[in-house]
Amino acid sequence: MSEEMNPSPEEPVGEEGQTPLEQFIFHQRRGLEEFGKAMESLLPPQFKEHTQAAGNEFATGFRVLIDAAIDEIKKASEMEDHDGQGEAEHEAQARANLSADEDDDEGSKGGKIRVELDD
Repeated sequence: MSEEMNPSPEEPVGEEGQTPLEQFIFHQRRGLEEFGKAMESLLPPQFKEHTQAAGNEFATGFRVLIDAAIDEIKKASEMEDHDGQGEAEHEAQARANLSADEDDDEGSKGGKIRVELDD
C-alpha cells in the first residue's frame, strides 16, 4: 500500500499567483484608493486647489530653512579652514614644548608631560 500525497507549497498561493498576504495588501490598497476618491468627491474643487497651494508653501518654507542651514554650515566650514592654517603652527609649537619638557625630564624616572590645550 503506497500512499500518494499531493505536494503542498510552503505558502498557499491564491488567485493570480499571489499569496494570501499579497492579496490582502492588494485589496487594502484598492480600498484606500476608493476611499480617497469618495472623500475627494465630497469636497469642493477649491479645497483641492487651496490644499495644494498650502502644501507648496509648506515645502517652500522648509527649503528656505534648509538653505539657511547649509549656508551656516558652509560659513563654519570656511572658518575652520582658515583656523586650520594657524592650527599647524600651533601644533608645531606644542611639539616643540613637548620635546623641551622631555629633555628637561630625562633625568627623572617619573617623566611628566606638559600638554597645552586650546580654549
